[in-house]
Amino acid sequence: MKNAVEVHGPTAPRVPLVLDSPHSGFVFPADMRAAVGEFDLRDGEDCFIDELYRPATERGVALIAAQFPRTYIDPNRHSRDIDLDLLEGGRWPHEHVPSGKAELGKALIWRTLDDGRAIYARRLSVAETEARIANYHAPYQRTLQQWIAATHERFGASFHINCHSMNAVAGTQGEGGAGSERADFVLGDRDGTTCAPGFTAFVQEVLTGMGYRVKINDPYKGVELVRAFSNPAQGRHSLQLEINKRLYMNEATRSKHDGFEGLQKNLLALVDAVLVYTASELRRA
Repeated sequence: MKNAVEVHGPTAPRVPLVLDSPHSGFVFPADMRAAVGEFDLRDGEDCFIDELYRPATERGVALIAAQFPRTYIDPNRHSRDIDLDLLEGGRWPHEHVPSGKAELGKALIWRTLDDGRAIYARRLSVAETEARIANYHAPYQRTLQQWIAATHERFGASFHINCHSMNAVAGTQGEGGAGSERADFVLGDRDGTTCAPGFTAFVQEVLTGMGYRVKINDPYKGVELVRAFSNPAQGRHSLQLEINKRLYMNEATRSKHDGFEGLQKNLLALVDAVLVYTASELRRA
């Protein structure tokens, strides 16, 4: 793969807002050697999320997008969140930082699909795991970290929205319990630890005003990318935003439906509102 990460929009921060889409990539590296087909491997993809937010770049907002699939390696995990059951010999020679996701087969490198099927008919070597981290995971996290740092340096604060989508109804291993129906949007700030409460409340207010049903930290609280680079006390604010796929696509065929364009316009309106909010916050600081 030529580029593991693509940055849409400006080449340097022009506004205090940074967007990232870690799970919308679908170009499969040749060395994946999975036991299931590519359509099934896109099971964990946040389909079209980078495209939904692309108009924000016209406002000077950077949009960082992974080009590789989440099932190959997940940039929204700690680099040492290793599933030992997926490794040859079951041993990892470096620091091990388990999150508990390995129990579901959803650690740094996925072992199973959402329906429980095994992704591989083999175990991965330590060497290929290290290569995936070095060539895909690390460049993505480094790019996001650099953009947040540069934004904070220029403006004295940074506001980061981590962009995702979620299935309309939880699957067998889904958060919140199998069969549970999801809200239109779920905002995650890890129980108020990754951004100022006012930022979360503002985004909720804007989306609710558009007629959407919004939940906070239920069932998604946010994972590594909002945890690792946030520090509200220092003006580094990160918020995870999950969009219900039923608002814009057919989950069975993984194709857009008529709701896509309207949602895209509403997301641009949300970005515009957030830019006004961030400007106000910077004036008050």
